[in-house]
Amino acid sequence: MKLSRIAAFSSSLLLGAVLALTGAGPAQADDRALALDYVALGDSYSSGVGAGSYDSASGNCKRSTRAYPRLWAAAHSPSSFAFTACSGARTGDVLSGQLAPLNSATDLVSITIGGNDAGFSDVMTTCVLQSEATCINRINQARSYVNTTLPGQLDSVYTAISSRAPSAQVVVLGYPRFYKLGGSCLAGLSENERSAINSAADYLNAAIAKRAANHGYDFADVVPAFTGHEICSGSAWLHSVNWLNIGESYHPTAAGQSGGYLPSFTSRV
Repeated sequence: MKLSRIAAFSSSLLLGAVLALTGAGPAQADDRALALDYVALGDSYSSGVGAGSYDSASGNCKRSTRAYPRLWAAAHSPSSFAFTACSGARTGDVLSGQLAPLNSATDLVSITIGGNDAGFSDVMTTCVLQSEATCINRINQARSYVNTTLPGQLDSVYTAISSRAPSAQVVVLGYPRFYKLGGSCLAGLSENERSAINSAADYLNAAIAKRAANHGYDFADVVPAFTGHEICSGSAWLHSVNWLNIGESYHPTAAGQSGGYLPSFTSRV
């Protein structure tokens, strides 16, 4: 793990206290340790789809003021903050349209990516509209993709980030399990379907975590933070299927961003 500027900032505070006690001049402290340049990349889970309060300038990317990158930036006041995460993004979209803000001065990068490559949207559409057998088959297809194809796509993204921002700490965040099994839902998907979807999320997270580790990146598992707040929990931080706003279905609410993603990210920085 690379030493982050947050750690450097904490060290600078300690150094400042020592200098004050010893009478050393403030000019001897390195003010550059206070600077932090943060870039937030990724898909809808990073852009904040489902949280509302979208920046109109972001268009179809639907970047929310309630998304965890903006919440973190508001709390920590980085010297620069670039937010290029975009709804619907796949690995290729990150490579072609999100990396421009990265450079040798970038200190911190966050990213969620891989769910759309694996067919997240189509899996959920299939499971909601078709039979249990068809749902399970589609989930198995997604798992096969995660096993055979996604690792190489993740490697391409992670390598590109390191190439552009070689000194940055990179935090890769995973995806929550969608359902509380044996929960309060009385209709909708079968328990077998919900279990298979949860298992697929775990499988995806494991693949992402492995590739992140191989690149020396930190992986932030959001499953613990969302436990007790899944769909069917009675206190969900995820939207269930919403026929009036289908794009927000199965995405974190504002509470999911602030109570699930934000602390998971912050704990790794």
